[in-house]
Amino acid sequence: MKDADVSQQIQQMIRFIRQEAEEKANEISVAAEEEFNIEKLQLLEAEKRKIRQEYERKAKQIDVRRKIEYSMQLNASRIKVLQAQDELVNSMKDSAKKGLLRISNDKKAYKKLVKDMIVQGLLRLREPSVLLRCREGDRKLVESVLDEAKKQYSEKANMQAPKVTLDDRVYLPPPPKNGATDSHEPFCSGGVILASEDGKIVLENTLDARLDVIFRQKLPEACSLSHTPSIHFVACMFGYTTKNHEEIQIIVDNLKS
Repeated sequence: MKDADVSQQIQQMIRFIRQEAEEKANEISVAAEEEFNIEKLQLLEAEKRKIRQEYERKAKQIDVRRKIEYSMQLNASRIKVLQAQDELVNSMKDSAKKGLLRISNDKKAYKKLVKDMIVQGLLRLREPSVLLRCREGDRKLVESVLDEAKKQYSEKANMQAPKVTLDDRVYLPPPPKNGATDSHEPFCSGGVILASEDGKIVLENTLDARLDVIFRQKLPEACSLSHTPSIHFVACMFGYTTKNHEEIQIIVDNLKS
């Protein structure tokens, strides 16, 4: 074989080997790039998941914090509403207390009211012997209506009137000085207290006690009332019915004046 042919074959072999080497190198490069891209995508997705998880965690924290703040603001608003409502109710009650003090100024209306309260107390007690207690300043008034009250009791209860003893040793407290209803000293706006002879049953039928009872019973309605008591509210407070409208109106006028 000639040297030229040998050289040609060698060159062909070199080209073949070089071509295979280049193809192999390309395959390796492509495979490496694919692996790199796959790894890159995996890392990218992993980081995205971390970011989403962190975002969701922070979003939940913000949502929880927002709900807590909203709840706190709502509670604070409710407390303010309740405080305002409480102040309104207390103001209404104070206004009613001051009105009660003026009821006894109308001697005619107060005289009938005391008589009705005695009759009501006797009907509730239904005791054969009753001890009656009033303010010292109301003693003469009570004495003047006692016989009529006993008579009305007999007619309504259809039974003999009880023995009623007017307590001349212990009196109910007087009205507050200068009309100060916020006084810490005990006071009584009017009315009576009745008790059985043995003292086991006591019925407090004073204006102040009636006011306390009606405010406990009618507190939801009281919250919606204005500072001026309605006729129905006063009627309920003093045990009147709609048939006693004129007497009720007298008391309402006293409360408003």
